Amino acid sequence: MRAPLNSRVHELSLEEAAIYRQLDPARIPQHVAIIMDGNGRWAGKRLMKRFLGHQQGAESVQYVVETASRINLPWLTLYAFSLENNLRRPKAEVNFLMKLLKSYLVGNVKRMNDNNVRMAYIGRLTELPTEVQDTMQWASEQTAKNTGTTLTLALNYGARSELVDAMRQTLRDAITESAGDFARLQELISEMDEHHVSRRLYTAQMPDPDLVVRTSGEQRISNFLLWQIAYAEIFVTDRLWPDFRGIHLLEAIADFQRRERRYGGLGDSFTDEKMEDQHAGDTAELVRR
Repeated sequence: MRAPLNSRVHELSLEEAAIYRQLDPARIPQHVAIIMDGNGRWAGKRLMKRFLGHQQGAESVQYVVETASRINLPWLTLYAFSLENNLRRPKAEVNFLMKLLKSYLVGNVKRMNDNNVRMAYIGRLTELPTEVQDTMQWASEQTAKNTGTTLTLALNYGARSELVDAMRQTLRDAITESAGDFARLQELISEMDEHHVSRRLYTAQMPDPDLVVRTSGEQRISNFLLWQIAYAEIFVTDRLWPDFRGIHLLEAIADFQRRERRYGGLGDSFTDEKMEDQHAGDTAELVRR
C-alpha cells in the first residue's frame, strides 16, 4: 500500500523498509507509549557501570524517535524517569540521570528539528532541578514549530500522582465555579464524570495510547499512564532498552496491526447473524442434552 503523503519512509533502512511494506499505513497507531527498561541489566551483562547503560539507552531514544518520525507516527511517549526513580534511586544515579537528560536535550535539538519532531513533557516537572527545567523549556521552544511526531518524555512521572493531581484540580475548579454556594458545589460534584478528569490529566492535549511497548521482558505497567492505557494493546519484548532500535518499533506495530481491538465489545468478526446462529446452535445443544 502506498505510504501517506509527507512520509519519509524512503529514509528507512533496508531492514526497516522490509517490515514497513508489510504494514497498513492507514492503521499506524496514533500514539505509542514505551516503558524503557533494562539499562542497568544491559550494563551489568557487560560488566559495565550502570551509567554506561543509561548513556546507551539515551542513544536508543534518538534511533527510535527518528524511525517514528519517518513513518509519521503522530505521538510517541517515553517513560524516561519515574517519580519512584527520583525517590528510591541512589542520589548519585539521580544526579547523573539529570545531567544525561540535559546533555541529551542540548545535543539532539538539531536532530529533532531535522526530523520535524516536537518536544513535550509530562510529570511533576516543577520538582526537577531548576537548571534541568530551564533546558527542557529551551528544547520545547526550539522545537515548538515542528509539525511531525510529538515526542513526550515522562519525567518525575507517576500515574497515581497524576490522578491525584487531576482530582485535586477538578475539585479546585468546582469550588471556584460554585463561588461559595454549597448547593451548587454539590451539584457540580454530582455531575463529574471521566471527561472532567481526562481534561485535567497531564496528557489532556494528546490521544490515549493505542500501543504500549515494554522492554526487558517484565510483565508489569510500573505506574505508567494507568488511566490512559485502559484499552491500549500491550507488546512486551525481552530486548533490553539499549538494544532497542527503530526496526523493533516497527515489529511492535506489525504485531499491533495483527490484533483486533474490541474496546470491551465483541469485535468486527461477531455480526448479529453470527451471534444468532451461535445462539441457535447452543440452544439445540442444550435440547439434545
